[in-house]
Amino acid sequence: MTGHRERAACVVLDIEGTTSATGYVVEVLYPYSRARFGALLTERADHPEVRRAVAAVRAELGEPAAGPARIEAVLAGWLAEDRKATPLKSLQGLLWSEGFARGELVAHFYPDVPPALRRWRAAGLDLHVYSSGSVAAQRAWFGHAAGGSLLELVGRCYDTENAGPKLEADSYRRIADDLGLPGERILFLSDRAGELDAARAAGWRAVGVRRPGEPHYRAGVGDHPAVRDFSALTVRPPAVVG
Repeated sequence: MTGHRERAACVVLDIEGTTSATGYVVEVLYPYSRARFGALLTERADHPEVRRAVAAVRAELGEPAAGPARIEAVLAGWLAEDRKATPLKSLQGLLWSEGFARGELVAHFYPDVPPALRRWRAAGLDLHVYSSGSVAAQRAWFGHAAGGSLLELVGRCYDTENAGPKLEADSYRRIADDLGLPGERILFLSDRAGELDAARAAGWRAVGVRRPGEPHYRAGVGDHPAVRDFSALTVRPPAVVG
């Protein structure tokens, strides 16, 4: 892999394996939420987000009367499978946001990421996020980086609830419509070939990020251009015509 250059009006960022270590999410954030699901479901059942997530789990199971213990067991199972289920991500996002706010959690970013994000913003690019984690979790994540908040660099956040599954081209079309941009002016960065394929099918530009040690590193990124990290990627706004 060598350096790569792109022109785009904005960059849409994946998180796990792209800006941040998947290991941190799995080894720190997942246990944090797993340990707190029970109390959340029993003590805060009237919270609108909890109520909505519980209803979604019951609908998924076809068990309208499923109680807190059953819901907690299902969430734990989905977590063990690393299933990208929207109600699971919503409840995780609620718990993580509170954990970040209390200083119990600090987000991990690879060291090449913050300077690249600042460089791209200074060049006039808009930066957005599309992750399977909830919008609340994304904003908490960028707002609590170890070296200081990066949230001011990020515009819109998209998840599987407001955009759709990350392996479906229609999800990327929805994001492009929301941004008011044609696909060819949007650059998507991810470590997963399937996500890059879906973005390209929607007309987006797509570049793979291949970091050794990440779960999808060996699988590669198909026929997409790839960089080892953000320092190897140069992104500039589209050339002005006329």
